[in-house]
Amino acid sequence: MKDTIVIATRGSKLALWQAEHISACLKEEYPGLAVELLQIKTKGDKILDVPLAKVGGKGLFVKEIEEALLDGRADIAVHSMKDVPTQLPDGLEVGVIPEREESTDSLLSVNYEGLDGLPRGANVGTSSLRRQSQLAMLRPDLKITSLRGNLDTRINKLLDGQFDAIIVATAGLRRLNLSAPHQTILGPPEFLPAVAQGALGIEYRVDDEEIMDMLAFLNHDHTSHQVEAERGFLTGLDGGCQVPIAAWSEIDGNTLKLTGFVADTDGSRPIRLEVVGAVDDAWELGMGLAKDVLASGGDEILREVYQREGIK
Repeated sequence: MKDTIVIATRGSKLALWQAEHISACLKEEYPGLAVELLQIKTKGDKILDVPLAKVGGKGLFVKEIEEALLDGRADIAVHSMKDVPTQLPDGLEVGVIPEREESTDSLLSVNYEGLDGLPRGANVGTSSLRRQSQLAMLRPDLKITSLRGNLDTRINKLLDGQFDAIIVATAGLRRLNLSAPHQTILGPPEFLPAVAQGALGIEYRVDDEEIMDMLAFLNHDHTSHQVEAERGFLTGLDGGCQVPIAAWSEIDGNTLKLTGFVADTDGSRPIRLEVVGAVDDAWELGMGLAKDVLASGGDEILREVYQREGIK
């Protein structure tokens, strides 16, 4: 068994928390194991003055990390699964999905309670077209402004008075124990999360069987099926985390229900469909739902969004 494992990770506080969390799990399972963190700056970390959708390309927060895996500088990488493209480089796989944290979003504000409590024309910050489109559906009177940066940076901008409210992932708030004076959950069925939001993924080289065996205990079957269904939906749409696509899966026994959502960035022409099937068919359910969404007008909507927003 390996006596040292190197984890490649981004350098944000949230990414480091995630890497340290997996490190602690490994050390508890294998006493005496040494775990080192290799911090890497990705393209998405370096370009902060441009909306994510316009930066270009999928894998904005993983490409440089995957290069460290391929050249042997790192043994594993810990990702937020919502940042991971559905197509991985040859030789790598995300084969371990730990138990999921809360998948919802949260509306944070200093002065206002909840979405209904925001005054007309309030300035709401988010870098996500998915959040923007759903927010526009619920409150078309609001001003939506692009907000980039690490989670703590975004919250500080709110606290400094640059925004009336911001929308962020609930999972990150919980992991870093962050908050604002007013905090409201935005979740299903009214507000759908990003594909695999709240889930972590561990990526490694496919030929490293020793690492695969060592990590197996971390995999959570329930979460793995959810992520598989949601990523199947994203794959069928040929989308990424920068476009207005949302998915939400629920599992009851051996039955999985998947809800998929596509809309224009202004919340117009929303398409929301559901599919129910066997848990073991999670990927096929996601792919099939994507096909139905595209046939219902999603193809035209996404094509127009890509063109108008300059998404590459």
